Amino acid sequence: MNLKERYKKEVVPAMKEKFEYKSIMQVPKLEKIVINMGVSDVKESSKALDIAMKDLEIITGQKPVPTKAKKSVAAFKLREGMNIGCKVTLRGDKMYDFATRFFNVALPRVRDFRGVSDKSFDGRGNYAMGIKEQMIFPEIEYDKVDKARGMDIIFVTSAKSDKEAQALLEMLGLPFAKN
Repeated sequence: MNLKERYKKEVVPAMKEKFEYKSIMQVPKLEKIVINMGVSDVKESSKALDIAMKDLEIITGQKPVPTKAKKSVAAFKLREGMNIGCKVTLRGDKMYDFATRFFNVALPRVRDFRGVSDKSFDGRGNYAMGIKEQMIFPEIEYDKVDKARGMDIIFVTSAKSDKEAQALLEMLGLPFAKN
């Protein structure tokens, strides 16, 4: 059973009971997953952004878009409008496929993994987390990696509170650390 089916059959009834929703339309759902990769060495090497975009495309199965600097920062040798990273927004089936692979394959490959922090909610029901290297994904070939690049992964939900969002993500399979 894939994550989308599990959401409909198991998560919706459990959330409806736990939070006493009157309608299934009140049950929060995962709306999108945004994956952002900042490329700090883009100033020295113009190929660094292309390599990062290729890695992100391999991981997500979707073509990333480059992100541009909003302001010029002389200390970082940045100019406004310069490409400094890339991002992908996943929705629908690709979002559920990525979430399944991320929860069940990639996260267990993190060294000394004891679960993700429950302190990274934004107050509006969204969860953000950072990853130190892209090599935790099995699609990335270790021998072809030129540099370990981190990424931010944001789970955007329709939940009204952090408590609802945490319950939703936990039921979908995100392993939170036991305090």
